[in-house]
Amino acid sequence: MKKTSTVIYLILLAALIVAPFAGAYPVFVMKLMCFALFASAFNLLLGYTGLLSFGHAAFLGGSAYIAGQAIKVWGVTPEIGLILGTLTGALLGWIFGVLAIRRQGIYFAMITLALAQMVFFVALQAKFTGGEDGLQGVPRGKLFGVIDLQSDLTMYYVTLAIVVAAFLLIVRTIHSPFGQVLKGIKENEPRALSLGYDVSRFKLLAFVISAALSGLAGSLKTLVLGFATLSDVHWSASGQVILMTLVGGLGTLSGPLVGSAVVVLLENKIGEFGHLLARITTVDWFNTLGESVTIVTGLIFVICVLAFRRGVMGEIIAFIDRRRGVSKG
Repeated sequence: MKKTSTVIYLILLAALIVAPFAGAYPVFVMKLMCFALFASAFNLLLGYTGLLSFGHAAFLGGSAYIAGQAIKVWGVTPEIGLILGTLTGALLGWIFGVLAIRRQGIYFAMITLALAQMVFFVALQAKFTGGEDGLQGVPRGKLFGVIDLQSDLTMYYVTLAIVVAAFLLIVRTIHSPFGQVLKGIKENEPRALSLGYDVSRFKLLAFVISAALSGLAGSLKTLVLGFATLSDVHWSASGQVILMTLVGGLGTLSGPLVGSAVVVLLENKIGEFGHLLARITTVDWFNTLGESVTIVTGLIFVICVLAFRRGVMGEIIAFIDRRRGVSKG
């Protein structure tokens, strides 16, 4: 399975490398990559540690605002802005974790949601965030003072390099001894405690890593799009990343990548798909499909929960494992 996964990832990487020359809109693909990183960071916490956070929008949006403010107003270079955004995510993750990590289940989730709502109201009221208008006009600048990021193509490959590096960090974390302990905590926390592991410390560290990577995703998104808005820090962004992870496959490395692609494509292309269906079927109702994106997304989620209990990639991996078991037998 490991060799198969490696081949799939290499094919995906090759597809992303040539995507701008194959007609793909670079800014849209960059946005998709940012959400894929966000979902992968969340999956590290839920899929491998068993902690359901309803507050990850605070890390995405809070870091997006700080990175945008640093680049636009403070005049720092893009790499410094990304670092500050990542550190903001880590700091918020540490604060959230210290307050919530000793709780379990729904209590943990509700505490993270409450704290995230506090961050949302700060973003709504603070002057530098622009309120409902958002933080606009964030320049891309020059990376390391040399690489001009104004070109979408240059920005695309910088984004790809950052996302790939962050994904490899997640892979390394999961397959490290630390990652094995996290899996043990998820599967049987009392047993991990009995073996002498400081479960709270491991959970807190996993939370901080996940928050930092979410902060990197938010900062990168601001740099790519040139703005940060309240939608980045709204509670619906937390629900969105949960949806991405569950649809793709909880506890799989490739699941969040697929889930984020499905959700982002639905949100951005459902209107075009509706117009196409209206022309093919001559049913005018399909023209309004773009206005019902929440309903369509919810329907997709229900179908995935009922038909793909492990998520899209989870079911595919399980099918491959069954086929290999039959062939060996």
